[in-house]
Amino acid sequence: MTTRQMRLGLSVANLGYHYAAWRLPESQFDADHDIGHHLRSAEIAERGLMDFLFFADLAVVRDTDRPSMRRDMEQSHLKLEPSLICAALAAATSRIGLVPTMSTSFHQPYNLARRLASIDHISNGRAGWNMVTSTDPDEARNFSQERPLDSVARHARAREFLGVVRGLWDSWDDDAFIRDKASGQYFHRDKFHFLDHQGEYFRVRGPLDTARPPQGHLPIITAGASHNAQDLAAEVADMVYSALAHLDMAQEYYASVKSRLVKYGRSQDSLRVMTGIMPVIGPTREEAQAKFDQLQELLDPRVANGMLMINQFPDLSAYGLDDKVPQAEVRDVYLTAARNPEVTTRLMQRARREGMTIRQLHAAVSAGFWHLGVIGTPTDVADTMQSWFEQGAADGFIVQPPYLPGSATDFVDMVIPELQRRGLFRLAYEGHTLRENLGLPRVPSRYAT
Repeated sequence: MTTRQMRLGLSVANLGYHYAAWRLPESQFDADHDIGHHLRSAEIAERGLMDFLFFADLAVVRDTDRPSMRRDMEQSHLKLEPSLICAALAAATSRIGLVPTMSTSFHQPYNLARRLASIDHISNGRAGWNMVTSTDPDEARNFSQERPLDSVARHARAREFLGVVRGLWDSWDDDAFIRDKASGQYFHRDKFHFLDHQGEYFRVRGPLDTARPPQGHLPIITAGASHNAQDLAAEVADMVYSALAHLDMAQEYYASVKSRLVKYGRSQDSLRVMTGIMPVIGPTREEAQAKFDQLQELLDPRVANGMLMINQFPDLSAYGLDDKVPQAEVRDVYLTAARNPEVTTRLMQRARREGMTIRQLHAAVSAGFWHLGVIGTPTDVADTMQSWFEQGAADGFIVQPPYLPGSATDFVDMVIPELQRRGLFRLAYEGHTLRENLGLPRVPSRYAT
């Protein structure tokens, strides 16, 4: 039995990661605005002893009049603001970590530090932060920016942003507050600190008007495959979100980001690589496939074609669903703009090699394109996860359920017991804070002696 164990998060994205999830007969069509839906997801994850709930975010509604964005029949446009969801869930849960996405491109450090520290207090130390540098041009235009910052500027701003946030979290020493009614002294004057930050992007005096977070500093998740993104993760993050569909690519990314840690004086286990996985689970492979096929039957072809075009596939809308994928090459000009050019190329090559129809290509994208996809039994899913975990591709996984709450329940009831049987996942929470459950020490204040 191995002593090294996986970390597991559950990503809550509306009604699930499959674009037709909202059309299932059992789906609550308005769950994106129902806090009860989010609470049910939290209760499932907490019952499964998972480390945290993860809330991705993109503050934009796509221009659905553009053919490449023809996705007005899917449900990802509407959502609640993730940090407010986490604040609500913090008061209604007891052990699960809560990780909202908040962008360094659009927020101010003081407001963000204040909000996340508040959630950490409300939850008694269970908050984290998915720190993103935003690249979406439509989103940038919602925040008075003509275009996103370039990669160098985005990551420089993020680095300074995080430094300010952490400095603000250290505004008050852990023992600053006396609250002595007899003497009338509320706090030690020498135990709070002005930050007086003057930088390239921010000028922040401080101190924060919130006590130091229970965890000291909240755990940080970042993502991104660029050299700048990997360097930032190696320098400041506790976890990095990896979204790769192929083992060899995941191993290459894992080795690359881990190799950068030494430059920042960090150990190999100080940064966890968390791989996204979308499992469709059934007691038998046939039942798992039937669940996936039901979702695919509900996927509108216009939405599926939009999914392809966003990732720089040719426009295939003129073809019938049972026509073969055309042999025309994907032009290099397309691939330079793809989210992951190698993945796009591999899938198109596979489509030609296997003689896929357009319908089969849609299924291949839906089953796992930007992430690891598995359709099968609990043993199949656990085998894949164990293989990636033991072959240098992942330290843990962020589960992306195809539909909620059903897929999350399937994972907790069927896959987690199998992982526990193999000694790959905990049998009980180790601590009460998110840092404790992730095996991370509490961060002392920069002013501590």
